[in-house]
Amino acid sequence: MSNQKQREGVLVTQPTQRLSEDQIRLIDGVSRELLQTPGLLCYNQEAADLFKAAGAEVADAGDCARVRIPSEMVDRAVASAPSTITLGARNPDNRLILDASEPRARFVSGSETNVWLDVQYDGAGPPTLTREAGSIERLCRSAHLCDHLEHLDAFIRNVNIQDEAVTEGNKDVNKFLASLNNITKHVQAGLTTLESLDDVVRLGQIVAGGEDAFLAEPVLSFIACVIKSPLQMVDDTASKVIAVARRRVPIVISSCPMAGATAPFDEFGIVAQINAELLAGVALTQLAQEGAPVLYGSVPVRTRLDNLNDMYGAPEFNHYNIDCAQMARFYRLPCYSTAGVGDTSVPGIQATAEKMLTYMSVPFAGPQYIHYAFGLLERTNVFCPEQAVLDNAHIGMVKFAMRGPEGVAADRRDDILATAREIMETDHKTYIYHLPMPTREAVYVAYPLEGEDGDALRAAHDQYHAILDRPRNPLPADIQGDIRRHVPGVLEPTLAGAPVGKETS
Repeated sequence: MSNQKQREGVLVTQPTQRLSEDQIRLIDGVSRELLQTPGLLCYNQEAADLFKAAGAEVADAGDCARVRIPSEMVDRAVASAPSTITLGARNPDNRLILDASEPRARFVSGSETNVWLDVQYDGAGPPTLTREAGSIERLCRSAHLCDHLEHLDAFIRNVNIQDEAVTEGNKDVNKFLASLNNITKHVQAGLTTLESLDDVVRLGQIVAGGEDAFLAEPVLSFIACVIKSPLQMVDDTASKVIAVARRRVPIVISSCPMAGATAPFDEFGIVAQINAELLAGVALTQLAQEGAPVLYGSVPVRTRLDNLNDMYGAPEFNHYNIDCAQMARFYRLPCYSTAGVGDTSVPGIQATAEKMLTYMSVPFAGPQYIHYAFGLLERTNVFCPEQAVLDNAHIGMVKFAMRGPEGVAADRRDDILATAREIMETDHKTYIYHLPMPTREAVYVAYPLEGEDGDALRAAHDQYHAILDRPRNPLPADIQGDIRRHVPGVLEPTLAGAPVGKETS
């Protein structure tokens, strides 16, 4: 682990090895063969030109180009992509240092949900659940909540801002700024339009303290789903990837094939395909800018057989994602993985079971960055703040379970024997006087949201509102002033909470 202060997450001392070394090399070989035959259908001319100039075979395929990526190009890309990436934060202690050789798991939010699930209690009865549209105010509220969830390590914007004043031209600036103004952890999101990139980067530079400071510790980074499965490179997203890579801002190359729909259902098939897709995306970043920081973004899901929706709370989901974590480690690329999504639409037993199924599996493979981990329901369509509080509690339990057996050490041998012998000489024959003290030691005591009435959702609701009552930690006034002067398109509610409808010049 780096000597710099950072959010520690959990070091997985013995990562799950679902695949053998021979199976990893088998998948790697099949992925490379897929990149040559059938190759990649590339809808972006600049990307096709980059591949061709670097030695790929590029042929006309009608409305796109067929790019056949040679194995040597993959090797060069993997070799030039950095194995360690720093994600900065407003509070430097909240930085993340993602080292591909260190299986240290961090838990992160996501996705850009369209629906906010509001939970209200009126007396002792059951709650009223109301579905609301995402807004700037709700994104600000979510970021403030997530700043106070102790097990959340970075913030992927999780609310799609749909205010009337939000346009395609000002959306990127406002979603990044609404997040940065309400959380001191790293902020990450996709880019709506390429035209907004310079404004968003300028925003990050102002918050970080200048161009050099932002380059060293970027307070924001990007996600790009550049591959449409199977094996199709998307035009506008490829342009974004090239532009971000050339600015050396960290970017996640994300692929989300659905097993049984846009990828094979079986484990070998889907992992070989997504691995090929991610290698193609990584190669694009390195052709655009050698050494560009890039994360291996694996989001393989399963197709639900009765309605063909994507499915996260399934055993196969764990298999796919554990395999991908191993593949990322094989290439020495930091891994952006997935766990904690509920397929059901409301908080409850089903959501908890689905989420815990993946929490108690995927992180044990040691991916460095686990997204979708807080508050998601109805797959990735709904964000519920109470569910995020529940998830935070459950992730805390999982982190206890992930701890390695550091206490089993030779220098404690005599203490273990002496304590047992001491107890056997007493009348009570119990270890009650040797219990750990929770005030001095990190020890699991009880279910974090336990209450007399057994209503964990109500306890989460109360905790959420207690967090809302805490003072916010906005950007300093001078930084807000610089943003207003140098970043166009900022809506007043993003900084000040005023009624939506007015932009700064």
